[in-house]
Order: sequence, then structure tokens, then C-alpha cells
Amino acid sequence: MAQIKYRPSKDSRRRVLVVDDHAVVRYGITQLLSRESDLAVCGEEEDAGRALDAIRRLTPDLVITDLSLKDSSGLELVRNIKVEFPALPILVVSAHDESVYAEVALRAGAMGYLMKDDALETVVVAARRVLGGELYLSQTQTARMLLRQRCTQTSATASPTEMLTDRELDVFQLIGRWKRTGEIARELHLSVKTIEYYRDQIKRKLHLSSASELTQHATTWVQRG
Repeated sequence: MAQIKYRPSKDSRRRVLVVDDHAVVRYGITQLLSRESDLAVCGEEEDAGRALDAIRRLTPDLVITDLSLKDSSGLELVRNIKVEFPALPILVVSAHDESVYAEVALRAGAMGYLMKDDALETVVVAARRVLGGELYLSQTQTARMLLRQRCTQTSATASPTEMLTDRELDVFQLIGRWKRTGEIARELHLSVKTIEYYRDQIKRKLHLSSASELTQHATTWVQRG
């Protein structure tokens, strides 16, 4: 597929697309951004497919997205945006623990990560920082990442969830949405055997003994989002 060149808006206000499967969250972020003279929300979406369509139609200057979307993965959306619109900055606003998922989001192509609990106070600052071409992370997460650069953590000190790869996190999220192995394989365009392998890896890394325990942990993770 030919890569679509992203063209930022020439309007004086920077246009923002908000993607979240909770209407109240979209409303809150929209209200905060709309109060600013240099920012304007050009659209809202609740799933990855509609978000990509909206980007093609609206050409926003920034996408703000959650990691857990309606019937889809925010991480996969970030990856797909960077393939089709490599110059488009992305800010992730999520309830998922930044100590685990901030680095995952950055690897996928996001320019910033913000916890939803902090969004009321910092989303405008974070949006401007990312629009300016800078990374945005909380002070705590910045310090954490700098510390990791200075000393290599052993498996004994690292959080088990931090050991999951990006693809394992994709599978984990879909398990939490009560997707069966075959459904996950079709959605991620992988074989059933590959998904079964990822399931076994996740159970091993998270020290889970059964499929039901895996489903319970994954469901709790998705519900927190």
C-alpha cells in the first residue's frame, strides 16, 4: 500500500482528534482543549477503524488516544497511524500503569504518555509539548526510565508485567475482552498455534497457573482502562 503523506493543518489553531471508548472521557478532554485559543478538537472516535478514517478526512495535527478502545487495541492504532501517517504526533492518555505501558506506547510510536488521573491538570501541557516535537512523560516516569538506563534490572527486581512484549500485550488485551483463541488469531493475522504460544508465555511471565486465571487477570486489566 502506498504511504499517505500527512499534511498538518494550516489553521492557526492546532487540530486534535480524541479517541477513547468512554464518552465522558472524550467530553472531558474536549472541554479542556477547547478552552485554549491555540487548540481545537476536530473530531472524536471510539474505535481504531473509525479513528483512522477520521484522520484521513480531518487531517488533525495531533491524535490523543487511549490504549483500550471499543473492540480494538489502542497500541495497534498507534502502530497503524505511524505506518500511514509517520509525521502525525500521538499522545496516549490511559488508565493503565505508566510504569509498564509508557515505554510500550513510545516503542509503538507515541510521543507522550499521560495517566487519566493526571489528565485534568496536564493534558493541555502534554498536548502542546508533543505538538512541539518533544516527548512528554510524567516526572516519575522520566526518572524511572533514566534509572533503567543507568542500571540493568534483573528478573528478580523487575515487575512481571514489564517482561511482556508488545505482541504479548496485544494478546493479553484481547483475552481481557473475552476473545477466543481463534478470534484473536484472526484479529492479529496470526496462526492459532502462535496465539497459544503467546498465551503460554504470558502465563509463565505473570506466574499464572491456568487459562481461567489468565482470563481473570486480563479482564481486570481491560476494565481498569
